[in-house]
Amino acid sequence: MQEEYLKPTEFIDSETSVVKAFAEEAVKGAGTDVEKSIKLYYAVRDGIYYDPYRIETTRESFKASIILAKGYGYCVGKAVVLAAVCRAQGIASRLHFADIRNHLTTERLKKIMQTDIFSYHGYNDLFLEGRWVKVTPTFNKSLCERFGVKSLEFDGINDAVFHPFDMEGRRHMEYITDHGSFADVPYEKIMETFITFYGASANNKPAASEAGSFEQEAEKERNCKG
Repeated sequence: MQEEYLKPTEFIDSETSVVKAFAEEAVKGAGTDVEKSIKLYYAVRDGIYYDPYRIETTRESFKASIILAKGYGYCVGKAVVLAAVCRAQGIASRLHFADIRNHLTTERLKKIMQTDIFSYHGYNDLFLEGRWVKVTPTFNKSLCERFGVKSLEFDGINDAVFHPFDMEGRRHMEYITDHGSFADVPYEKIMETFITFYGASANNKPAASEAGSFEQEAEKERNCKG
């Protein structure tokens, strides 16, 4: 039943040259699927910069090849890339979606979103050694350090999902609603959620000069609170 999660799709375009090249470079030195999955996870986690200020809503912008070319994305985009590079290496992968409450978002992002709930947060299920393992490539290590949260490590065996608390014992993430797993991006559903859940705030984006500053913003707020 894993065949569906090995095939390229509209968004998980694992057959494209940019996806294949990224995957092949990442898995050098790995032999088993578990070893490959670990290398691919870290390549996406730290190689694709997390930026919630540059979310585009066109169909094209959700394609793995496009996200890789840009070098940045938000949770859904990074999950799409991980799914694509895993499929390019023959590892069955799915997209998983859940609503989460993020207690450590920055004040500016909270103001833009008008909530601390991230609807349709995206992560992955990877089929390894006969079972599905959950893994979340969203936050790159440097961002975690600035927020003061422990970066997610992945051993290819155990689930790697967000920690409920940060390193100082503060609330970090709560999983609220599980929307299940998908073979491809449920684009229409995500767009519907953007409109119905976030309303006008979905279009309340920062100026281009402010985009890409999420890490610096997180560090500044942490230092101020400390």
